[in-house]
Amino acid sequence: MSFASRHWYRLSPVSILLYPVSLVFRLVVFLRRLLYRVGVLPQHRLRVPVIVVGNLTVGGTGKTPLILALAEFLRQRGLRPGIVSRGYGSARSEPRAVRAADDAGDAGDEPLLLAMRSGRPVWVGASRVAAARALLAAHGDCDVILCDDGLQHYGLQRDFEIAVEDERGHGNGLLLPAGPLREPAGRRVDATVVNGPEPRPGSYRMRLRPSGFLRIGDGAEPVALSELSGKRLHAVAGIGNPDRFFAQLSGMELLFVAHPFPDHHRFEPADLDFPDCDLVLMTEKDAVKCRHLGRRDLVAARVDAELDPELTDLILKRIHGRAPA
Repeated sequence: MSFASRHWYRLSPVSILLYPVSLVFRLVVFLRRLLYRVGVLPQHRLRVPVIVVGNLTVGGTGKTPLILALAEFLRQRGLRPGIVSRGYGSARSEPRAVRAADDAGDAGDEPLLLAMRSGRPVWVGASRVAAARALLAAHGDCDVILCDDGLQHYGLQRDFEIAVEDERGHGNGLLLPAGPLREPAGRRVDATVVNGPEPRPGSYRMRLRPSGFLRIGDGAEPVALSELSGKRLHAVAGIGNPDRFFAQLSGMELLFVAHPFPDHHRFEPADLDFPDCDLVLMTEKDAVKCRHLGRRDLVAARVDAELDPELTDLILKRIHGRAPA
């Protein structure tokens, strides 16, 4: 069981002990946001609308599938979105384009997956502002920016904010390090998207729908669900909420041995050497870090996000006709 499971998603002696430290963190969060509001810290407006997707909590909640679905929705409506991200784990800090052939250690696992699946320009950098400006300079036809995990990056002004939650909600409701919250739970956003159970009033539901399996490596051959039946399966997940992935596989009536890893785990060949194993199943985010291992027994489970039409309608209304900066 991880530290988060033991202490962030319930009140434990450790989380109570850390509560005074979380009050200091809350004060820092408040002062930082105040400095942006009064103009001491600068904010930058781009020439195109900006849609920010992020979390109030630490950990994965489904932002990447949501961004992919939004990029496809906007493209179908005649827009030309670009995507910017920090690129967690990236070896560089300067703005740079992410190509489908890049290494995950250089670009970051999530930006690489976004570049491979979206077909849209993806740029990463330590500064979201610099990355977005570089993207717009390189792609003059881009007319909307999707900012990945940018909720707390106030230097980039935004036209629409989305906070993504999953079935864990806000955990014990405390800020770091006593709980999982990066900002107070009452922090206002334009839309809260709940990945999983029925959303609470005022939020929007997102469903992650399994959309097939692919053999990892050159060619990305499809693997039918029937081909997994009767096989000795092991499943690995280096994501923020591994249990969600394992539940998805169980929902397809697959029998497997589960192996959770830390979020953004950099897999080594030894991590995937299991006895009595025919195939190793993993998420797409993990797969981009394993595609160069040269193994034929690795299979990625693909998912697509289904969005609430009321959410996409609201986004279009909000960004429609926004005056350029």
